[in-house]
Amino acid sequence: MCMTLPGGPNEFLARLTRQYLDGKRIQGRTRQGCPSMRYLALLGLAGTIGAIFHLEFLAEQLPSSQVLGASVRFKDIRMSAGISFVQDATQTEEKYYLETMGTGVGWIDYDQDGLMDLYFVQSAATDIYKPARPLRSALYHNNGDGTFTDVTEKAGVGGEGHYGQGVAVGDFDNDGFPDLYITGYGSAILYHNDGNGTFRDVTAKAGVADKDGWSTSAGWFDYDKDGYLDLVVCNYIEWSPQNNAWCGERRPGYRSYCHPDNYKGQKTKLYRNNHDGTFTDESDKSGVGKPESKGMGVVLADFNGDGWPDIVIANDTWPNFLFLNKHDGTFEDVSFVSGVAASEDGRYEAGMGIDAADVDGDGWLDIYVTHLDFELNRLYHNNHDLTFDDYTYRSGIGNKATRLSGVAMKFLDYDNDGWTDILQLNGAMLDNIHLYHSEVSYKEPLLMFRNLGRGQFDKVSDSLGPDFTRPIAGRGLATADFDNDGDVDIVTNNRGDNPELLRNDGGNANHWLEVQLIGTRSNRDGIGASLKLVSGGFIQIKQSKGGMSYMSASDPRIHFGLGHRTKVDSLEITWPSGQADQLTDVPVDRIIALREGAVIVPHPFPEVPSR
Repeated sequence: MCMTLPGGPNEFLARLTRQYLDGKRIQGRTRQGCPSMRYLALLGLAGTIGAIFHLEFLAEQLPSSQVLGASVRFKDIRMSAGISFVQDATQTEEKYYLETMGTGVGWIDYDQDGLMDLYFVQSAATDIYKPARPLRSALYHNNGDGTFTDVTEKAGVGGEGHYGQGVAVGDFDNDGFPDLYITGYGSAILYHNDGNGTFRDVTAKAGVADKDGWSTSAGWFDYDKDGYLDLVVCNYIEWSPQNNAWCGERRPGYRSYCHPDNYKGQKTKLYRNNHDGTFTDESDKSGVGKPESKGMGVVLADFNGDGWPDIVIANDTWPNFLFLNKHDGTFEDVSFVSGVAASEDGRYEAGMGIDAADVDGDGWLDIYVTHLDFELNRLYHNNHDLTFDDYTYRSGIGNKATRLSGVAMKFLDYDNDGWTDILQLNGAMLDNIHLYHSEVSYKEPLLMFRNLGRGQFDKVSDSLGPDFTRPIAGRGLATADFDNDGDVDIVTNNRGDNPELLRNDGGNANHWLEVQLIGTRSNRDGIGASLKLVSGGFIQIKQSKGGMSYMSASDPRIHFGLGHRTKVDSLEITWPSGQADQLTDVPVDRIIALREGAVIVPHPFPEVPSR
């Protein structure tokens, strides 16, 4: 059955929502509380209406023939790969807020051998938690044969005693070797890659310690386009062991982690690169550090098409931020006027994971933000005029994951069909959540929404194999083609548990192209570059972005799925410097290293055999 909705389905639902609420702001649930009955009723009502108008929207928007996807399964190869890392939750009965956050994970080709290596962030002892052995983060070298070797001690990146949170990867001094920035509670660490398999702690010299902050996600980008990477650091809340409140019921086993509303937020940091190994704190001068924040995830990209990178931050029960780059070292806060600060019905939700991509093929970056259970994960559509609309229902995502707590997410094309899909990592914040909500579990499965074309999504998790849907308490999430076979693989960092290394088996049945950028006038990593690929009349536009996911760092190479197309007609790259390059007749099913100036340079990208 079809019906025509006055004003369009999105406007109709928004109007109905406003009428239903009758001017009242609904609160949803807290981490230890119950969902508002009014809100749950609204979700059901929205779902019913969504199902009706989704049919109409599909008829208008989908291509005449559905995109053909590959048959993909994900296999967890952590054990055979030799990865023994275990994330320590540092859990106690005192329910320190730190415990529930988990830690991130990052892909980094630290030795530039063409194989992505792995860095797992670790926690540390607290005043009431003393582990049997000192805790440290771990760097694993990709051996190129399906196995990894722990090289943490040799590399000098263990960070023992540092309560780590997240990781950001970037070559801040343009020497050709990527460096590590590790966020954490009380301070952060900047490790300089010396290019010989070892790193040095240069935090003090660089001036990026974020002392007394609780830094979560961070990202590298060149906001002033001077050819050197600058650094954005998200900070969370003013929590300490001294103000750790009791939340939840006062019964044995019922104590819970508190809601962020119990604490004041901190401020975002922006560090400008001085080109000499030091940074200047421009947080206040730039405007980025002025508003109170409860930052969890960040993505750095160009959202208004002016060629300058902007900042989007997912805040926890606080307005999300969109800072537009004004080209003079300052940013304009357009969070509210743009429509990304809140949901369509005006709610500030538990923003955590975030990424940006062009999901509908219009050439503009859209935004996805994850939230806790009994909230919706929001897809914000870019309207090309500095505004965004909440397309959560119009895209087909709707309320299909309201009982899952979305912690992290990444856009990727897992089946190489040319359309960007949504990968979401889940896991409840409360380890005793079942005592408060019997229908919700602490450990939850991964979620995949497949893009059917033009930004219409279908939930396909169950088709991706038992390893993909095994419940975990997920926290960190990053993607990479670690075996260089042309499809995107997944790594997770799980609270109090081993990670998962999920190899993509089958995505490369479709054709593909991966591009490693090498800047010369631009920053070495090419972050901020825009790439336009044309293949048989099919156009894809991607950006080299900073940040993404939740406290994690993904493969910096730009991945294009091509479906059954066997030829790339043209590849255009607009670099941060303004240099515009174009290549024609680019070979497919290859990884290429592309230097600014349209030069494909020799670089090893050995394919890893399956084990």
